[in-house]
Amino acid sequence: MSPQFEIQLIAVIVAVACSLPGVFLVLRKMAMMSDAITHTILLGIVIAFFATNSLTSPLLIVGAAIMGVITVFLTEMLNSTKLVSEDSAIGIVFPLLFSIAIIIISKYAGSVHLDTDSVLLGELAFAPFNRMVVMGRDIGPKALYSMGIILILNILFITIFFKELKIVTFDPALAAVLGFVPTLIHYSLMTVVSITAVGAFESVGSILVIAFMIGPPVTAYLLTDDLKHLIFISAGVGAVNGILGYQFAHFFDVSISGSMALMTGIIFALVFVFAPKKGLVTTIRRREFQKLDFAEKSLLFHIYNHEGDDNECFECGINTIQDHLNWSNDFLSKIIEDLKERNKIFIEDNTILLTDYGRQYAAESYREIITGFEESD
Repeated sequence: MSPQFEIQLIAVIVAVACSLPGVFLVLRKMAMMSDAITHTILLGIVIAFFATNSLTSPLLIVGAAIMGVITVFLTEMLNSTKLVSEDSAIGIVFPLLFSIAIIIISKYAGSVHLDTDSVLLGELAFAPFNRMVVMGRDIGPKALYSMGIILILNILFITIFFKELKIVTFDPALAAVLGFVPTLIHYSLMTVVSITAVGAFESVGSILVIAFMIGPPVTAYLLTDDLKHLIFISAGVGAVNGILGYQFAHFFDVSISGSMALMTGIIFALVFVFAPKKGLVTTIRRREFQKLDFAEKSLLFHIYNHEGDDNECFECGINTIQDHLNWSNDFLSKIIEDLKERNKIFIEDNTILLTDYGRQYAAESYREIITGFEESD
């Protein structure tokens, strides 16, 4: 495999591995927790390094996972006091633990390859140079295998505990009633997030981990309401972001990690604007339609209620109805023209009158509204 292909393959694996637990972080409204975890686990790595004096020890992952859980625990403990909000608690715990790690590194690990810049930004371009050799044979980049294993573990975790994750995410109280342990599932998910983050640290850095963990799930959330589809779309979006980001970096000769994070934002922005059901354009059109529909029904109801009254000419007069509805001339003219085109009203002797179809439509709409109010009560 060429180094270019290896870089893209690593990026895809990292993106998919991060997006899987990221789906549940987004659904649980814990997106910013990923930011905190991906930074504070550095303290776990540092402590584990001083305990083992090795950057290749598996205890670094254990230390990072434990620190991730500690981050969540401290945040929730502060939040449970009701003295600070969750985002404020994150803002306290995250800088505290991360700054301790930075101070320790700068003070006691200056000669060790544990650089804060690489932790934050990473450098995918160097990943192909860190090779895995088995029995004297080069079998590829280490990052490819380490993140591949983490990806498999994430897939297994979500597959095995999908039902538990789903019910705990959407209804923790029901999960407890059914015999599940929401706290256990919660901290298991946080452990998976921590392990995924530390696995991706050396290759892509914490900034891109956050982008991959939150960007694809949020993008997918705008495209579907089905949880299974959300997971698959999120993984696909993450993979596409990784590939397009690399191509962008290669073309403009810029940072690979930065380009992938940029592409994550661009893809999200495009979906945010043009998503078929939840996109900005669709939402604006839907609101405009609802506004016009409400206005048309309001006018029809007004005419329907005053039909046959002694004051009908005054209440429904083409020159006086504006005073009763408090609409602008342009808006009133637009609504009248739309209703005339659909054969719901006609004008006779400067009075707006209902057609048979318009009268039937107004009566049915009125009954639907009344029925809806009665059912809600």
